[in-house]
Amino acid sequence: MTEPADDILTRPLGVDDAGTPPPKTRAAGLIARARQPWAVTGIAAALLASAFGLLLVLGDPQGGEPSARAMIDLRDAPPAPKAPEKPAVAAITPPQAAESAPPQQRSAEEFENASGVTVFRPPGTAPSEAVVIRVPPASAPRLAAAPDPRLAEQGRHGIMPRLGEGRLRALDVYARPEEPGSGPRIAILVTGLGIGQSATAAATARLPQAVSLAFAPYGNEVERAAARARDAGHEVFLQVPMEPFDYPDSDPGPQALLAALKGPENGERLAWAMSRFPGYVGLVNLMGGKLIADPAFEPILREIGARGLGFVDDGTVPKGPPPANKTRTPYARAEIVLDAVPRPEAIDAELARAEAQARANGFVLVSSGGSLMSVDRIARWARNLDAKGIRLVPVSVALRGAPKRLSKAD
Repeated sequence: MTEPADDILTRPLGVDDAGTPPPKTRAAGLIARARQPWAVTGIAAALLASAFGLLLVLGDPQGGEPSARAMIDLRDAPPAPKAPEKPAVAAITPPQAAESAPPQQRSAEEFENASGVTVFRPPGTAPSEAVVIRVPPASAPRLAAAPDPRLAEQGRHGIMPRLGEGRLRALDVYARPEEPGSGPRIAILVTGLGIGQSATAAATARLPQAVSLAFAPYGNEVERAAARARDAGHEVFLQVPMEPFDYPDSDPGPQALLAALKGPENGERLAWAMSRFPGYVGLVNLMGGKLIADPAFEPILREIGARGLGFVDDGTVPKGPPPANKTRTPYARAEIVLDAVPRPEAIDAELARAEAQARANGFVLVSSGGSLMSVDRIARWARNLDAKGIRLVPVSVALRGAPKRLSKAD
């Protein structure tokens, strides 16, 4: 033996000189080699490479999330059970229920007030559930678009009307055409609109198209309100604040035309009012009893005519001699003020008087404030005009020439 005796005695049996026992079998040798650090690292890298390769080839649309499949069986819903038939029983309205139920007329009125349509019933018939809604025909006249470039110019406060070439007037272009017909005629001017939204909307929607509407210049949305009225078929007027007899106790508001002001000052205030909205056919006084009776009104009237407009006195000021009108500006005065006494029965009485005067003279011009009560009474009265043989015509008829009087044949 070549090894020292002490090494042989101290070394464990079956361990070689390197300190590693020899493998007993071939498989054990392979396992021993696989346990080496370099072998473990190589095997792990090979597994990762294989997994990554499979992911690239096969893909994983679920992103690794667990998934499951379920089959849904579609079935028809079971038929609903039929309700048991009830025996026929005659409907009997208890007397108390009949007394407490609102009348049928109320439902029609509520519908009319809410929608703005006009409800018509045959004369002499009682209210029923059936109503007739009269829709204006497609051939109904439409107003010209405003502002018309031929009749507009830029002023200090905005767009103002002017006389066009060939003496083309806003009074003619923006007026509502009179519908053909015969018999007595009534023209109605409703004033004071553009400030109260509910009253303005009611007048625009509920009144017949032939009723003319006048707008005060002070409303924040007066231009939009006047445009809506024209879209609905109403010709419109501009109200100009003017000095009354009891000024300043009664104040028509800022920018009012005053008798004591010099011509240029009133002209500047008139220009402000004329720039508030386009499309009006003429001007109407807002108060103004003192100014209309004063010589200071003559240059104002001249300026109105020079711009192709007319002027309407709404009849609320005391009647006096007509103002000086050397330039022959179109001018008219309302003969009846419907709501001088603001009560429903008084308004109805004035409307009846307007009918009688129209039958006697052929034409009458009347005015009214734009309160909800006045609008309601006019709308109710206008329903039966066809049966009475009376026609509503726009106010511009009174400004565009002498209204035709009734002949004996008429």
